[in-house]
Amino acid sequence: MDTTASDTLIRTHLDFLRRHAPFDRMEPDALRFLGERLSTAFYPAESEILVPEDGPPRFFYIVYRGKVQARQTGAVSVTEYSTLTLGPGEGFPIGAISAGRPSTNSHLAVEDTYCFQLPAADFLRLQELSPSFQIFCTRYIASLMSQSREQLQVQFAQRAAEQQTMTTSLSNLVSKAPVFVGPGVATRAALEKMVEAKVGCMAVAGDDEKPVGVLTQSDILKRIVLTGFDLARPIADVMTTPPHTLGGGATAYDAALEMATHGVRHILVVDAEDRLKGVISERDLFALQRISLRQIRSGIESAADIEALQRASRDIRQLALNLLAQGIGAEQLTQFISALNDALTRRILELNLNRHDLYGVEYAWLAFGSEGRHEQTLSTDQDNGIVYLLPEWADKEPLKLRLLEFAKDVNNDLAACGFPLCTGNIMASNPELCLTVDEWREKFGSWIREPHPEALLNATIFFDFRVLYGDEKLAHNLRHWLLALTGGNPAFLKAMAANALDVAPPLGKIRDFVTDDDPKHPGSIDLKKFGARLFVDAARVLALRTGVEATSTVQRLRQGGSRIGMPAEELSAMADGFHFIQLLRLRHQHLDTDHGAPGDNRVKPDNLNELDRRILKEAFRQARKIQLRLKLDYQI
Repeated sequence: MDTTASDTLIRTHLDFLRRHAPFDRMEPDALRFLGERLSTAFYPAESEILVPEDGPPRFFYIVYRGKVQARQTGAVSVTEYSTLTLGPGEGFPIGAISAGRPSTNSHLAVEDTYCFQLPAADFLRLQELSPSFQIFCTRYIASLMSQSREQLQVQFAQRAAEQQTMTTSLSNLVSKAPVFVGPGVATRAALEKMVEAKVGCMAVAGDDEKPVGVLTQSDILKRIVLTGFDLARPIADVMTTPPHTLGGGATAYDAALEMATHGVRHILVVDAEDRLKGVISERDLFALQRISLRQIRSGIESAADIEALQRASRDIRQLALNLLAQGIGAEQLTQFISALNDALTRRILELNLNRHDLYGVEYAWLAFGSEGRHEQTLSTDQDNGIVYLLPEWADKEPLKLRLLEFAKDVNNDLAACGFPLCTGNIMASNPELCLTVDEWREKFGSWIREPHPEALLNATIFFDFRVLYGDEKLAHNLRHWLLALTGGNPAFLKAMAANALDVAPPLGKIRDFVTDDDPKHPGSIDLKKFGARLFVDAARVLALRTGVEATSTVQRLRQGGSRIGMPAEELSAMADGFHFIQLLRLRHQHLDTDHGAPGDNRVKPDNLNELDRRILKEAFRQARKIQLRLKLDYQI
């Protein structure tokens, strides 16, 4: 082949590769290296491309045209969970060629297929030449998701350009040396220093410069002026301890979440040795967002009526959308939404306590479902209940009636603030969900002893509970009891595992995705039912099996999976898959909101860009992996 023809062929290779991840961001020299070493091979339909019997792969393959099906082989093969389809731009076998071992999959041409082939030695050399390719090979789905977030930021470039990003590190936000005093300094001297430095927060640190406390302007009135505090006494006697701290590598988002969660207005920034490096206030975060945390948090805390909380609810939604446009990840964003929604719910409860006499009653307001898992999206209805203790002297019926009247008003106020009433009546105003500790134990125990379909459905909702307000030890004790009972009941766990396998990932053996044929939703996938649920249900089984107290899906995956010996890299990939599905749900609800329509969980894969389609396919594969683990562990 002459030089001109060779250059033309290389340019053709590079033009194709630049349209697909990770080659679209590969360093120019590395991409040229790749293009020069590729050859093209044709495989007719139903022919073998690579099988385990071939030994360690001689080539890394990139699908150029057609489709390739990978099928698991060997004793662990389970037909309905063991196939995946690869399309143009996708490569294989990354793991086998990196480890120098035979592939665990047989790769077959589904239709007439052309593949680029890169010799194994050149594949390994390419990883050395290209850090981006190395990262891609080691953390495939995480790498794709990073690119997707960047695309999202470009999509919202004009909107995001109007505000600095909430991913800015705190070390970059700290603009001056911290003002602080030692714990033995007289309070008068500390206050004089606050005035002189014109700061609203005085940090207190020891001789080693490690913070031990803080005193803010809002503390002065309550703790010093109104109480007649002796200003000659040391500041240690009046400061708040321990202070809220974050490392310099944390982001503005992390500081915002800390403030929103704990209702504070200052975060102390520390270095790797925990020495004080600066103070971040809400004011410092104002420039990073159009709707400030202070506005929202203050609006919630000072709200005297539901109208004020309705405004705060709208602000929470708008702030969440702003953060989404800036590229904040799904895990952080759902935590943020939950933290502010928790604060709003607590204020609704407090306002209603002013109108209902529950003095002396030991109770807790419980959140179930996605709220109980800290995984609320922008389109979430209510799932809540009450657990309480019945004093020996009390008459049960009148007490329960008071609790139900209180719960009904709270449920209605939540609905007025954008949390629709649950159509399934999973609300604290339902007498069946306003129960004593013993009654909850009896209800949970009956589901575990007789795991019929309705019982399993209930378990998937109610076992994800956490306290939003009230006596946390009631729920803590109930959780310990529940884990002890489920962990020792393999029949129930197997039934829960079977329930988790009831819905399969919507991956096609020929087409990329299996979509809904319903005339109302043609070509769409419900990402709640056929996406997030797959991870949520599997993670719940792991938690109940291994005694994990956490309710969030990712914590359950990581903690429960590690306890049964699943590799950390696999668990990270599964967590990334879940996060991407959550991100797609949030983005879809964002777009619906921008057009004034109610949010839902349906997306049309054909409307996604190529990168997001590819990540979604990989996310579903991760769901299939965790389902396969359940299938094998419980022999279902």
